Amino acid sequence: MTTSNDRPPEARHRPVMLQRCLDLLGPALHGSGAVAVDCTLGLGGHSEALLTAFPSVRLIALDRDPQALKLAGERLTRFGDRATLVHAVYDELPAVLDRLGVSRVAGVLFDLGVSSMQLDEADRGFAYAQDAPLDMRMDQSTGPSAADVLNTYPPGELVRVLRTYGEERFARRIVDAVVTERARRPLTSSARLVELIRDALPQAAKRTGGNPAKRTFQALRIEVNGELAVLERALPAAVAALAVGGRIVVLSYHSLEDRLTKRVLAEGAGSTAPPGLPVIPEQYQPRLRLLTRGAEQATPEEIAENRRAAPVRLRAAERVREDVR
Repeated sequence: MTTSNDRPPEARHRPVMLQRCLDLLGPALHGSGAVAVDCTLGLGGHSEALLTAFPSVRLIALDRDPQALKLAGERLTRFGDRATLVHAVYDELPAVLDRLGVSRVAGVLFDLGVSSMQLDEADRGFAYAQDAPLDMRMDQSTGPSAADVLNTYPPGELVRVLRTYGEERFARRIVDAVVTERARRPLTSSARLVELIRDALPQAAKRTGGNPAKRTFQALRIEVNGELAVLERALPAAVAALAVGGRIVVLSYHSLEDRLTKRVLAEGAGSTAPPGLPVIPEQYQPRLRLLTRGAEQATPEEIAENRRAAPVRLRAAERVREDVR
């Protein structure tokens, strides 16, 4: 029997809103020698499409997951030295570009959230629908796991994590159950955590909103990988790396990512002039032009074909001027 993990990357992962990403980035990538950055390589679907659609583009692709880099590297090997794959978290973008001798880029893509590979590999512990060790690290070579968080964080800190990163209304109930359980034996199994969550929630809460463990698993994943703190550093760095005419596209999968993306792009697209100036000097003019009206979503047809496209929110912007000091 063939498992999902035996299939090639292109069969395991369907890039979300792929054509829209190509259409938005395209005007910036047609020039000879343009450099594009895929900050979230994953299994390489978006990267492969960019390299194919724009034959003169040089691609720099980042991922913190060594297994993703290995699989995507095999997928992209036919592009030779047009593709440079780097083991890095995306807030390390400035250091990566500096190391590669790249001062400005023409396009940047962020496809946030958990990759298909991480969801499909049971032993990674990302999916609440199957039992696995409570790991959730995107890079398993470093940092505390979800089990470490659950078994060592003070109760108040656990409540904060679930409320802030999972927007979980019943965080206190869930944490009380976790604290009682870990006093008996350490929590190590995702199935046991799902069971505790189900038992802790009121009946009415279990009848709506999908799997009741969804918000807790999201919160733990964000905490373990420092996702929002990383994104808060990475987005301004990516905007700063864009050449004039360069474009950035961000695919978010939950409201916390999308709100942060919206804020960073809106700030770049607004004037920073003090109120009341009759003429706005260049240094106060917007650096970005928004390319999307609000957040765009996948079409019903794409969602029907690829359920992982359902929560996506896409925002994009173009760099319209350099910083003036």
